[in-house]
Amino acid sequence: METQVRTPQLIFMHPQRLVVPLFQRPYVWNEENQWEPLWMDVVRMATRVLEQPAAKHYPHFLGAVVLQQTPNAAGTMQERTIIDGQQRLTTLQLLFDALHAELVAADATAPAMRLETLIVNAEPFRVNPEDQFKVWPTNRDRPAFNAVMSAPLPLDYAAVGFDDQRMVGAHRYFSQSAAAWLREAGPENILSRASAIETAVRDLLQIVVIDLNAEENAQEIFETLNARGASLTAADLIKNFIFQRLMETGADVEKAYIQYWRHFESAFWEKEISVGRSFYPRSAIFLNHWLISKTGEEVVAREVFSRFKLYADESGEPMGTLLVQIKAAADVYRDFTERGGVLTGSIDRVGLFAYRTGVLESEVVKPLVMFLLDPQLAAIPSEQLLKSLEVIESWMVRRMLMRATTKNYNLVIAELIRHLREQSREEIGDAIESFLLKQDSNSRYWPDDNEIREELKVLPVYRRLGRGRLRMVLEAIEDHLRGWSGPNAGLGNERVSRGKLAIEHVMPRKWTTHWPLPGGLRSEGEREALIHTIGNLTLLTSRLNSKVSNGPWLGESGKRQGLDGHDVLFINRELLKTAKESWNESMIRARNEALADLIIKVWTTPEGHQSGFGNQVVRPRHRVDLSDLIAAKVLQTGITLIPRRKKYRNQTGVLLSDGRIEVAGQFHSSPTEAAKAITGAGSINGWYFFLVEEKPKRSLKDVRIEYLESIAADESDDDD
Repeated sequence: METQVRTPQLIFMHPQRLVVPLFQRPYVWNEENQWEPLWMDVVRMATRVLEQPAAKHYPHFLGAVVLQQTPNAAGTMQERTIIDGQQRLTTLQLLFDALHAELVAADATAPAMRLETLIVNAEPFRVNPEDQFKVWPTNRDRPAFNAVMSAPLPLDYAAVGFDDQRMVGAHRYFSQSAAAWLREAGPENILSRASAIETAVRDLLQIVVIDLNAEENAQEIFETLNARGASLTAADLIKNFIFQRLMETGADVEKAYIQYWRHFESAFWEKEISVGRSFYPRSAIFLNHWLISKTGEEVVAREVFSRFKLYADESGEPMGTLLVQIKAAADVYRDFTERGGVLTGSIDRVGLFAYRTGVLESEVVKPLVMFLLDPQLAAIPSEQLLKSLEVIESWMVRRMLMRATTKNYNLVIAELIRHLREQSREEIGDAIESFLLKQDSNSRYWPDDNEIREELKVLPVYRRLGRGRLRMVLEAIEDHLRGWSGPNAGLGNERVSRGKLAIEHVMPRKWTTHWPLPGGLRSEGEREALIHTIGNLTLLTSRLNSKVSNGPWLGESGKRQGLDGHDVLFINRELLKTAKESWNESMIRARNEALADLIIKVWTTPEGHQSGFGNQVVRPRHRVDLSDLIAAKVLQTGITLIPRRKKYRNQTGVLLSDGRIEVAGQFHSSPTEAAKAITGAGSINGWYFFLVEEKPKRSLKDVRIEYLESIAADESDDDD
C-alpha cells in the first residue's frame, strides 16, 4: 500500500483508467451539498491566485480516495479500481471537462490545452472508445457520462439529452458557473482569470491517494478507513500547534494554558453549533471567525487549521502574543453571543444586534463584529459603531424580507472587513454604508424602500418566513411604536420582550364558520393569500383560546375583544383604532402598506437609495428527489417506507441507495410512482403517502421540507 498527497495534475496526467466497480452505488452528488461548495472552493483559490500570482498559495484538501491496481498486460494502459472516492473523482472529471469547454469558448487556448491532458487519454493508448476517459463510472451512469463528456464543442445540452441525470446536471452547473466567472470582470480580464482558475483546479486541490496493489484486501482497508473515530477539531489542532510552539521557546506552558486556553474547555465553547448542514464546536467556529476578522479572507471550516498556521507565520507575532490576542477576542465573542440571549429587560444596541442577527441564524456576521470590537484596534466612536450595526442589520433584514439568497454572505463579509482595514475607524459606519450601496448583484444588493413595499403587499410572510424571523420583525415594529428609533429611547425605557410573544392572525386561518366571503371577492384563494400577509398578523402576550381565536370579529367571545385584552402592546392599539366594527380584506391591504412603511423606518437606507433591481430577485429552484436526501444523510438506505393509510400497510417499500423504491420486487423511480403502483390511483402525492416513522407520523414530505429549510431554500421553490 502506498499513500501520497497528490494534486489533480499528478493523479490524472498519465494515461490510465480509474474504473468504478459495478456493485458501487450510482452518482448521487448534487448542487446544494457538493457541486456548489466545490465550485466556491475553486473560485476562492482562483481569486487568491489572481490577487497574488507570484505568491505561494496553500492548497485545498478534498479528502481521500482508495484505488487498487489491476493487473494489465505489458504495453497496455494502466487501470485501477476505485474502492472509495468515486463520487469525488467523477465530479472532478465533470468539472474539468465543463471548465475546458468554457476555456475553449473564451479562446483561452493554453489553459484549455493544459487542462485537456487531465481529461482525455491520448489516442495511441486507446483500444476501446471508452478508453478516452480517465474515469469510467458504474453501468447505470455510463450512458449519460459518455454523452456529456464526449459531446462536440460548443456543447449543446439539448443535443446531449439525459436532462434528468445528475452527470449532465453537474456538467451543466459547472459550465454555467465557469462561464459567468470567467466573464465577471469584463472581456479584458478573461485570459488572466482563465489562467488563474486552471491553476487552481490543476495544482491547488489536494487528495490523499491510497494506492493498493492487486493482492491487498481492499474491503478490510476500506472498512478500517471508514470506521468511526473521534476526529480532532480545528480548535484541537490549533491548541496543539500553539503549545508545541510555546514549548520550543521555553515558555511556561502550564501557566499559559491555565490563563489563556482552559476557558475553551467549558460547556459554552464545546457546544456544537450548526453551520449550514454541519455541526462544529463553538470554539472551532470562533477560531474560524477570528481568522476572517484578522485577514479579511473567506476561510471555510475545512481550512481553519492550515490558514491559522500560515497566519501565525505571516503575522510575525510571537506565539505568546497571539495567544493573548485570541483570549481577548474570545471574551468579545462570548460577550456578544450572550448579550443576544437576553430576552427581557434592558438591552443595548450591540445586544439587540446580536439577538436579531441570531434570529436570522447568521453566524457569518460575527467576524465583522469581532473586527468592530477588536480590543487590539482603536475604539470606534459610539455614533459610528451605532451606524455600523444599523446599516448591516438593515441590509440583512431587508434581504431576508425579499427572500434574497444568503449564499455569498461569507464572501461579502470577508470583502467588507478587508475594505474596512484600509479605512479610518473614525468613519467606519460611513464606510460600511458606502460599501453596501455599491453592491450591484442579486447575491449582494441592498433592497430599497419601494421593493420592500411591493413585496409586503403580497408576500404570505406567515408561510414564507420562519416564525422567529417574523416575530422579530413584529417586535421591531412594536419597539418603533413605543418610540425606539436610532439613539432615542422609547417610552418607559423598555423594549418589548424578545422571542416570547405569540403571533396571531387577526382574520383567523379557520375563517369559514364566522367570516363569510363578501360579495365581489374573486375567490377563496384571494382571501387565503391575504390572511398570511403581514397586515393580518399581530403579537399577543399570550395565545387566545381557540374559540376566541377562530371566532367572529364582534361579540363577547369575538376576535376584537380578545385583541383588546392585549392592548398593552402598541401594535394592537393601532390596529383596533382602525378596526372598530369590522375587519376585512381592504383593511388588511391598508395595514400591509402601513406596516411596510414602519419597517422601512426601522431598517432605513440612505435617502434616495434605489437598488435598480425592482422585484427581479432570482430565487433558486430546486428539484429535490430521494437521492438528494440520501446524499445529505437525512434518509438512510434500506429503511422501510410505510403507506399512511392502514388499508395499504402490508405493501411497504424499501429505499434503495440510488433513490429508487422497491415494492414487491418492482422498482420505482419516485415516491409518487411507487404510491400509484400500490393504490392504483391516477393522481397521488407519494411524498405525503409514505411515512418514515409511524409515531409520531413523519412523512417523506416532512423530511424534504426539513432538508429545504436546512439549505435555506423555500418550500414553495421546490420543483416537485
